[in-house]
Amino acid sequence: MSEPARTPLVVVAGPTAAGKTQAALRLARALDGELVGADSVQVYRGFDVGSAKPTATELDGVAHHLIDVLDPNEEVDAQRYADLADVAIGEIHARGRLPVVVGGTGLWIRALLRGLVALPPVDHALRGRLEDEARRLGSPALHTRLSAIDPLAVTKIHPNDTLRIVRALEVYEQTGTPLGELRRTHALGADRYRALFCVVDRPREELSARIDARAGAMLAAGWIDEVRTIIARHGLTPRALSAVGYREVVAHLERGLPLEETQARIVSATRRYARHQRTWFRGEPGVIVRCGPEELTPERVKGELAG
Repeated sequence: MSEPARTPLVVVAGPTAAGKTQAALRLARALDGELVGADSVQVYRGFDVGSAKPTATELDGVAHHLIDVLDPNEEVDAQRYADLADVAIGEIHARGRLPVVVGGTGLWIRALLRGLVALPPVDHALRGRLEDEARRLGSPALHTRLSAIDPLAVTKIHPNDTLRIVRALEVYEQTGTPLGELRRTHALGADRYRALFCVVDRPREELSARIDARAGAMLAAGWIDEVRTIIARHGLTPRALSAVGYREVVAHLERGLPLEETQARIVSATRRYARHQRTWFRGEPGVIVRCGPEELTPERVKGELAG
């Protein structure tokens, strides 16, 4: 297996519904490549319609690794994903082919390209104290405290995001170093791969319309029956059932929400998720190409790789 740092690969990332899979398939076909998924829902077997998992017809013979590799109740985090992806990428490169990583799970892509920031384990006593303060004083008060000690991290954390505020304060109390500074230093470290990192996107109105249309198409394609089958086989425990869209379909089945309201909730949640993805990839280091999916041509990629 090749050493990661010497292995060239292409990453096609971006917000949901932007057309990442189609762009990656176009590159793989033209550049003798194979796809490696970076999607925290497509990795699970049975989560097909709602994750926009490419069908065999769409793939048309292009190999796609790290989709359908885990049972719904298996756990996977960014580190395990990076380990699995390392193996797939090494095997692709050993065959003399180009690995094309495609997906929108930003933390997974970061773990693959740069590794993860080394943070101390959770101190449950400290976390309990901070959570109690958040309940008594309110999350915005802790957010204000965080702004005084960690200006880098606080700009990316909403004042009501108790979980992330508490974690940032916890890390600072454990290490004496702000979480934002730890991440900044980590981002300046050596790359794990020789990667052409591409982020594809569309104009906001166009992406919003695609999200709306896709939600209707997925529901028409049997999304509700898919979730019903997952629940019948695995119960409500699979973590992926809390993913965007899936949790709204679960609410439809469990609480009897009308289909029209369910579709509206899916669209709204997906639009929020797309905004989050945009913000994430806007701040990621190492992005070389930012363009529309149709602009990410094989000729452009070959030129960037050669340069």
